[in-house]
Amino acid sequence: MNMSVKPTLRSFFVAAAIVAASTASAAPSVVIDVSSGQVLAQEQATQSWYPASLTKLMTVYVALDAVRSGRIQYDTPMIVSPRALSMAPSKMGFPVGSEVTLRNALVMLMVKSANDIAVTIAEGVSGSVEAFADEMNRASAKLGMRESYWANPNGLPDDRQVTSARDLAILGRALLTEFPESSGFFNIGAMQLGRQIHPTHNGLLGRYPGADGMKTGFTCPAGYNLVASATHGGQKLIAVVLGAPTAAARTAKAASLLDRAFMTGSPSGSVASLPTFGVGQAPDMRDSVCRHRGKANAEYMAEVEDMNVAIPRENGSTDQVNVKTIAALPRARFEPTPVHLGRAPGYEGPVAGVRDPGTPVGSPSTVTAYAHEPPAAAASPISRPAPDALSMRHSRKAAVKAAHAPAKEKATKEKTAKAKTPPQEAAIETDATEKPAKAAKPAPAKSGQGKPIQGKNVAAKAPAKAPAAKAAAKTPGKNVSAKNDKHAIGDHAPPRPDNEQ
Repeated sequence: MNMSVKPTLRSFFVAAAIVAASTASAAPSVVIDVSSGQVLAQEQATQSWYPASLTKLMTVYVALDAVRSGRIQYDTPMIVSPRALSMAPSKMGFPVGSEVTLRNALVMLMVKSANDIAVTIAEGVSGSVEAFADEMNRASAKLGMRESYWANPNGLPDDRQVTSARDLAILGRALLTEFPESSGFFNIGAMQLGRQIHPTHNGLLGRYPGADGMKTGFTCPAGYNLVASATHGGQKLIAVVLGAPTAAARTAKAASLLDRAFMTGSPSGSVASLPTFGVGQAPDMRDSVCRHRGKANAEYMAEVEDMNVAIPRENGSTDQVNVKTIAALPRARFEPTPVHLGRAPGYEGPVAGVRDPGTPVGSPSTVTAYAHEPPAAAASPISRPAPDALSMRHSRKAAVKAAHAPAKEKATKEKTAKAKTPPQEAAIETDATEKPAKAAKPAPAKSGQGKPIQGKNVAAKAPAKAPAAKAAAKTPGKNVSAKNDKHAIGDHAPPRPDNEQ
């Protein structure tokens, strides 16, 4: 019996080692024809993988479906909630209570990859993040995305949230074929909020001939992900690349896959017919992507270079494109798409925000999870007393003296202040710091600061904000720091763990 078990165990560990090696050296990818849905190339296309910010493509699909069904409009204002503001970067950092239209929010989502805006969209469309995640799962099941499960609308790390290259290709195709009038959301090269310009993270736009959109994503566990579309000779393809060790490698791999598919790709069956094993556990790419990526990147790029083929270009040349050169080219400069905070001019419809699941946009909220705060802990019989709590051994006289001390101190301060304050100014003393005698001239805007944001302004006297909200209020559109958040997803190189790019 033992003799039969040992070979079995040995075979198991050998197989596991092979799988681990193949995961490191050959991350999932697939290329499909948008028109027919046929697969032109694929490798481990049904392997479970963390989507990172590619999740936002699913968020856009659910939002566009809600517009199609009349549940919400592009001009519907959505309210930024405390839960949205609490999201880790990348984020817009708008103060709680700010309003942003669905149209502007979708641009911010696709270009800036803003995690707080993803939550704002989820709450605006469905009333809560949880209700929106349910819609995401229903929609992906309807599309036949059998390896996907969604727990949040932004892709912040959650071990439950997985997908596959195959499923993302199905999603990308559905977005382009079901909502052709909305394809412009996926090829925006830059957006502008006030004076701040945010460029796209899609390294193919402006570099690869015919590249026309989709989305990037990155976390250390996921690696560098990309869903890219490109058109050549009247044919539109979608390429999905998952788990690349760098942003440049991701761009090079996608360019190489598209080149080969345009030139030599032959249909091998529909993307829906690829064998599937259902939702599984995704590998963690942290070591090869964020800790020891030098060797992984060299091996990855060597494989990419071996894939190069010559492809006829529109100028008549058939020279082989150096994919490393494409990834190293300077970023293209795009005319930015303007976005703003506040309502669309003349809008008089309902405002969307946190509300009971299943209720229409504009319904009053009766849920208490608006602020996304944990319930207050009940006092415990063995809880330690507060540092300033009076001991039971104190005398009654001391207790009475301590109880009346604050009131006595307050009365003394008020009496002193009244004596120093001229009678004619006493009535407005509490507003003295808010009403200076002479208004100072506004200082010229510094480079990088936003212009006054058009649209509906947030109330001048808002309730006391958390530190993050105050920082966001001073610099609209600027990321709120999440220096110590190990799950933060930021937006630019140099990469750090869980940094969106």
